[in-house]
Amino acid sequence: MTETRPTPAPFLIGDAMTGGYGPVDILHGCTIAVEKGEIAVIVGPNGAGKSTAMKAVFGMLKLRGGQVRLDGEDITGLTPQARVAKGMAFVPQTHNIFTSMTVEENLEMGAFLRRDDIQATLEQVYHLFPILKQKRFQAAGELSGGQRQQVAVGRALMTQPKVLMLDEPTAGVSPIVMDELFDRIIEIARTGISILMVEQNARQALEIADKGYVLVQGRNRFTDTGKALMADPEVRRSFLGG
Repeated sequence: MTETRPTPAPFLIGDAMTGGYGPVDILHGCTIAVEKGEIAVIVGPNGAGKSTAMKAVFGMLKLRGGQVRLDGEDITGLTPQARVAKGMAFVPQTHNIFTSMTVEENLEMGAFLRRDDIQATLEQVYHLFPILKQKRFQAAGELSGGQRQQVAVGRALMTQPKVLMLDEPTAGVSPIVMDELFDRIIEIARTGISILMVEQNARQALEIADKGYVLVQGRNRFTDTGKALMADPEVRRSFLGG
């Protein structure tokens, strides 16, 4: 008799999440998971609950059902701040930098929980985003949209996260800047950090995704590898414009 081994649990999972703001549920038994060093992407039409699912995983939303587990530990009851201390970092879509501070001050703010020397991490961020090193003494508010996003992602990386969560990181940037950001996101994942992101540019996001989740009205509609979802005729027709 062959022994069936239990499948190991994903590194981070929001499992069968149900909840919303106030009395109305936006998520209905929605499950989102990401493995170590992988990129998981949440896509779907407007109002599908994509950002809500991400916020639920980060603890910004009270769940009425389901749970969130990080590396096997149930963190459903933890505040977002406590989740940051556990190794989660969240980059919101807007208001994600301090515009009056310099680039370097923004990055240093990201390390506020740390008690060790942050210089090596700062150098890693500058290596990832060379333009930030050039502009490190400039006010972040003077940067272009794409550069501001780099500051926001860099600041999150200063916490040395195990999981980096990005809410529409390419919103409002040009296609060239989007490609560049996606290249950096791949590089970050290669260092072993799990990436969970919500993205409007579904086609481009699924191209770099290890795992894709298509949500419709707060429910899982399709879940597969990025490649398989790109190849699925129904997904293409309904969500990727043919």
